[in-house]
Amino acid sequence: FFHLWLLCLHTLGLHLVEHCSTSQTYGKCEPCGSGKYSSHPNYQLSCEPCTSCSHPNGNLEVDEPCTPAVDTKCRCKKDHYCNSGTETCKLCHPCKECGDEGIKVACTSNNNTVCNEIKEVSHVGGIIAGILVAVVIIAAAVAGVLWKRRKWQRTQSPKTNGNEADLEMQGLRVFSDVDLKPHLLDIADVIGWKDLRGVAMRSGIPESIIESCQLNNPRDCQEQTFQLLNIYVERQGREASSSLIQKLLTDGKKAKAQKVKDILSKAARSNISD
Repeated sequence: FFHLWLLCLHTLGLHLVEHCSTSQTYGKCEPCGSGKYSSHPNYQLSCEPCTSCSHPNGNLEVDEPCTPAVDTKCRCKKDHYCNSGTETCKLCHPCKECGDEGIKVACTSNNNTVCNEIKEVSHVGGIIAGILVAVVIIAAAVAGVLWKRRKWQRTQSPKTNGNEADLEMQGLRVFSDVDLKPHLLDIADVIGWKDLRGVAMRSGIPESIIESCQLNNPRDCQEQTFQLLNIYVERQGREASSSLIQKLLTDGKKAKAQKVKDILSKAARSNISD
């Protein structure tokens, strides 16, 4: 029996075909056929089938072809890797693709690609950032509108709005020839001390003169107003009527401005009839 397998035991790529029939004789061995191999000495009656690298979806290719003495060696196809942790791999996976973050460790036959880390902004953080940007844009737009509006108002001041203010000023010019002196008391009663004092100060009348009107008539508000209005008219001259009405309009005293216009209109009609 020892001679039965002695020859096959010392030679790779063979298998036993025929047992020895008598003592002190050898059995018969033959090389493995196509598609088969024997990688170690044996007394087997057949060889092992060669490993196939063409398994469906295995992503394998032949690295070293099968021979009678050595089995086939497979390897992963390009851009694929195997993480079995052994020499023999039956299934390879596609390598990971990195985006803008870039590759940290390239893919190999035994390791997947490692991408650089990306510091991702949380979803809530992204929403907050978006809201802040929107608020800044809206605030800037509102500020721009307000700035333009103020600029426009400065160009129109003391006008209320372009053409309407021009027409109003043209209408006030008809009072330039009206003598205010006979109507000062009525106009003073309409305007009152407080509003007339404001008109006088904005017209450049010194505060000392305004205070003297009070000191000269400490208990008579009507007389105080009358004296201050008289001073205002003397300083303004022919433009006193139109200037007075315009300043009242600018101060938002439309009702008082209208009453002064009514007094002057009545006086103007009286002058025409005369």
